[in-house]
Amino acid sequence: MKKWLSFLGEITLLGTSTTSLVACNTPQYNEEELQQLKQENQIYTNCQEIKENLEWICPQEKPFNTVDNKWYYVICRGNENDVWEIVKFNNNEFPKQKIHYKGKEKITINYGNFSGFQRLKDLYFISRDSLTIKYWSEDSGKYFKAVYRWNGDEQKLPDLIVDNNGNVKVNSE
Repeated sequence: MKKWLSFLGEITLLGTSTTSLVACNTPQYNEEELQQLKQENQIYTNCQEIKENLEWICPQEKPFNTVDNKWYYVICRGNENDVWEIVKFNNNEFPKQKIHYKGKEKITINYGNFSGFQRLKDLYFISRDSLTIKYWSEDSGKYFKAVYRWNGDEQKLPDLIVDNNGNVKVNSE
């Protein structure tokens, strides 16, 4: 019996260490690097209000851990061969359920993951058959291109589009 318990304990430790090791692959930026990334990922526009209020968000900022009643633009696709789409939603519920549904795919913000380990609220893509799950915080740009937060008035939300080259632009420009 002791041998079995010892064996099960080793398996548990190995599984825990592997999970932690995989989670460490997510890049963490210091404040200076983060500000530089925000500048690099800013959408080009002539409108000063959009320049000042549309902010690129990095997964390490964990924007969905609290309800902030702000509008978010998620540039994503359900398959790496699909075209990029913009999903816009207000972060006004806790936890947020399905925010976009198209064909087999849906994009959700929710607690947890499908392996049963508790994690912070995260944006994730899941196929209807539940065989494909991709987290924004772990994605390398295949499924989630960018997330932007609108920090301005709700009445002045910008109309964003994705052009044929996958660039995010203001629709009127």
